[in-house]
Amino acid sequence: MKKYEYFHALKKLILVKSNNKLFIAIVAGLVLGVALGGLVHYQYPESGEGFAKNIKLLGTIFIRMVQMIIAPLVFSTLVVGIAKMGDMKMVGRVGGKAMAWFLSASLMSLMLGMMLVNWLAPGKDASVSMADVKSADDLVKNTHSFSLEEFVKHVVPKSIFEAMATNEILQIVIFSILFGIALSSIGRYAKPLISTLETVSHVVLKMVSYIMWVAPFGVFGAVAGAVAIYGFDIWKLYANYLVAFGFGILCLWVILLAVGYLILGNRLWALLKRLASPLLIAFSTTSSEAVFPKLTEELERFGCDPKIVSFTLPLGYSFNLDGSMMYMTFASLFIAQVYGIDMPIEKQILMLLVLMLTSKGVAGVPRASLIVVVATCAMFGIPPEGIALILPIDHFCDMARSMTNVLGNALATSAVDKWEAKRD
Repeated sequence: MKKYEYFHALKKLILVKSNNKLFIAIVAGLVLGVALGGLVHYQYPESGEGFAKNIKLLGTIFIRMVQMIIAPLVFSTLVVGIAKMGDMKMVGRVGGKAMAWFLSASLMSLMLGMMLVNWLAPGKDASVSMADVKSADDLVKNTHSFSLEEFVKHVVPKSIFEAMATNEILQIVIFSILFGIALSSIGRYAKPLISTLETVSHVVLKMVSYIMWVAPFGVFGAVAGAVAIYGFDIWKLYANYLVAFGFGILCLWVILLAVGYLILGNRLWALLKRLASPLLIAFSTTSSEAVFPKLTEELERFGCDPKIVSFTLPLGYSFNLDGSMMYMTFASLFIAQVYGIDMPIEKQILMLLVLMLTSKGVAGVPRASLIVVVATCAMFGIPPEGIALILPIDHFCDMARSMTNVLGNALATSAVDKWEAKRD
C-alpha cells in the first residue's frame, strides 16, 4: 500500500511540475507576443497587416489542433458518462441541476450587463464618427438568416458526421445524449462498446497533453498579430468602453467566485489553481473552445466525477456562456447610447428576454456574440451598423469574455458534482 501511495504521490508531483512549466511557457508566449507586436506596429507600421496575417497562423494551428479532437472527446465522454450512470433518473437529475445553474447564471449575467451600461453610460455624448461601417457589412449580412428555422437547424442534427465535421457542439451533445440513453437501456450487450468508447476518451485526453505544448506558440502568434494591427493606442481610444466592460467582467467574477465559495468552500482555491492554464489560454487565444479538452482533464484531476464532467461540461459549452451573455446586453445598449437612442426600462427587459433565447441558438458559431448583438440591434430599432464602432476592440473584449466563459463552466460542473456527491 505504501509503495502504491509513493508512486501516486510521485505521479501527482510530476503533473504539477508539468502544469507549472506549461503555465510559465504560456506567460512567456504572451509577453513576447505583446513585445514583438508592439515593435512591428510602431517601427514597421507598413508591414503590420502582412506580419499579423502570417504570425496569426501559429494561433490558427493551435486552435485547429484542439478543434480536431473536440468532437471525438465530447461524443466518447458524454456517451460513456450517460451509459455508466445507468439510472435514467440520475441523468435527468444531473441535467436538471445543470440547466438550473445555466439559466440562472445566464439571466444574472445579462442583467449585470444591462445595469452597468445604464449606470456607467460609456456611450453617452460620444464624439465618434460612424461613417465607416464597411467592416460590419459581413456581420450585418449574417443576420439575415437569423430566424427560428435557422435556430432549429442549428440545434437538431441531420447527420452526426456533418455535426462532427463542422464541430457543432450542441448537435453532437444532443446525438450523444440519445445514443448514451439507448446504449444504457440494452444492458450487457452495451459493455464492449462502452469499454471501446472509454478507451477512445482516454486516448484523446492523452493527445490533449501533447497538443497543450503547442499553446505557448499559439498564444504568441495570436497576441503578436493583434498588437501589430491595433498597437497600444487602441486602449486610449476606447478607454471608456474597455474600462466599463472590464469593470463589468470583474463584478461578474466576484459574483461567480462568491457563489462558488458558498458551494465549494476552501476547495475553490484549489480549483482556481487547476484553472490557471486553461484561463490563460482562453484569454490569449480568445477561444473558450480551445481549452475544452484541457478543462475536462483539470476538472477530473480536481476530483470531479468523470461521469458528471463528461455530461455537464459539454452542456455548459452550449448553454452557459456567462461572459458572452454580459457582453451582449452591454454592447447592444452601448451602441444605442452612441446613437442617442432612448431605451426605456421595459424595452431593455424585453431585449434581455430575447437575448436569453436567441443566444442559445448560436453556440459554437464563429463571432457568435457579435452576430447576436447585430440581430438584437436590428430587432429593437438600433442601427446594426454601429457594431463597426466596437469591432476594432472586440478582440480585447473577447479575451475577457472567453476567460469568463471557462470560469463559469468550471464552477457549474464543480457545483453539480458537489451536489451529487452530497446526495450520494
